Amino acid sequence: MPTAFDPLIRRHARLPMSLLALVGVICALTLVNPEAGRASWLLEVTPGLLGVLALVLSFRRVPLTHWAYFGVFLHVLILIYGGYYTYALTPLGNWAKEAFHWQRNHYDRVGHLALGFFPYFVIKEVLLAVTPLRRGGWFTFLVLSVILAIGAFWEIMEWWVTVLVASDVGQAFLGSQGDVWDAQWDMLLALVGAMVAGVSLGRMHDRILEKHRAELARSSLLP
Repeated sequence: MPTAFDPLIRRHARLPMSLLALVGVICALTLVNPEAGRASWLLEVTPGLLGVLALVLSFRRVPLTHWAYFGVFLHVLILIYGGYYTYALTPLGNWAKEAFHWQRNHYDRVGHLALGFFPYFVIKEVLLAVTPLRRGGWFTFLVLSVILAIGAFWEIMEWWVTVLVASDVGQAFLGSQGDVWDAQWDMLLALVGAMVAGVSLGRMHDRILEKHRAELARSSLLP
């Protein structure tokens, strides 16, 4: 297992640590007086921050590519923006609603696409690093299945929080905006996001990942 004193790990940690520090600053600034209130901010953003914590704790054992860490950073920014305003009231979503004459604020759809798009690369790298699985049709199916499970778990969590927190905060967290099929749309969009990630950037990510793993192997940090 690589240690904190390995030169490669120290160099590789520079970008993730910089992104982590930037996320910390953004969280501190947006949590001071969020438009939606702190309770809503915490409900929307905390799951993403727990994911970041898991990556921090596993960094020495499973160092991911900079590609994956930057994707996580962008994903967290999407969560913070939604948590600051609530997904149904984001200014960007309201602008699009008026500009395209939509009936609802679709920023939450962007959030659920992101829930599939960015984690696709993280899950792929983790499975390749800690399991004997190799790329192929069944591997892709497994990655997409994990993404769909995450999307379903998020919907269960939204339902649970809404029941537990029977208030405007709970309804804002649910963000269905009157759509009875909102949960189904959200799960589908997470799956679509993952599929788009694989089709559009999968090969590029494979090349980056191979280079990353080759560097670890040369430094005896990869079993």
